Amino acid sequence: MVRKMSIGFALMLVIFAFIYLRVRHRRPSPQTAYAANNHVTLWNTTAEVREPVTTVDFGDRLVVLDHFEEQALVRTAHGDTGWINERDLLTAALWEQMRALGATADALPIEARGHTHVLSNLHIEPGRTSPRICQLGKEIRVDMLERRAMDVPVTPSEADANAGDENEKNPAAAPAEPRKEDWWLIRAHVADHAPLAGWVLGRFIELDVPAPLPNYVAAADVRVVAWFVLNQVAEKSGESDTVPQYLVVGVRGPEGQPCDFTLLRVFTWSERRQRYETAFVESDLCGALPVHLTPAAASGDVTFSFSDASNGAPAERVYHMHETVVRRERDAAPARAANAH
Repeated sequence: MVRKMSIGFALMLVIFAFIYLRVRHRRPSPQTAYAANNHVTLWNTTAEVREPVTTVDFGDRLVVLDHFEEQALVRTAHGDTGWINERDLLTAALWEQMRALGATADALPIEARGHTHVLSNLHIEPGRTSPRICQLGKEIRVDMLERRAMDVPVTPSEADANAGDENEKNPAAAPAEPRKEDWWLIRAHVADHAPLAGWVLGRFIELDVPAPLPNYVAAADVRVVAWFVLNQVAEKSGESDTVPQYLVVGVRGPEGQPCDFTLLRVFTWSERRQRYETAFVESDLCGALPVHLTPAAASGDVTFSFSDASNGAPAERVYHMHETVVRRERDAAPARAANAH
């Protein structure tokens, strides 16, 4: 009898040890993560009926204790424990990537400024499938730093439909080229946080092109990509008030083009007419950002340059502006000027 009880007790111990080890094996070891949004609530349970424990903000360091479906059990630096949606977490690896991207962005010149006009996902790399850093709200000020054209993802149903259409038109035709869309590396100025760098869909950003430049380019059906202040000139003779003179680069047509910009305009201030005039026009470019400007000299002269691939291999184009005359440096005579406005 005693022997049977001992065997039964030992068997129970083995079963309990197996269950304990299995449960312990299932629970992952604690890992570091960071909050991916502001004012994220931690909950006391994953059930529908639940109570808030505390809130965390973007960048708060958390320790991940467990996972259940799309939820994670985390512990804050203050010792509070609660459940959070995994979409509101950044892994430690992604956090380090974000910091490295921020350092890269800090070294790049600003090409344009704008703001988000819709809720916008900030990604670690250009492309819709790239890991998301966070979601930006509306009216967030951003600095535009670098552009890339990326393929628009196609769903399997769209791919089958497109293939069917092409086969009906021409069975021997090559597959259609994928559509492209603009992605921009930006620096977002989020309240109560240091600027955040990441990639966002270009159409989610509305550029803050200074007035009255939009009126001048709209008539020419130009979509502004970037603009630069070349120098400052007196608004009226004998007065201290000054106005900027601008270089504007842009494109015509849809987004996703291979060139960052295909045309440029220089707008100078007419003291006599008290308005801007188009002092210089050049089209048929395949320009690449960034555009480099030298500081304006005491004379007001300024030089700007960029890489251009309109003739195949990329080559640097350099321009010099003196008063309202703009010429390419290799040209003996001024490049084509325009007094139209």
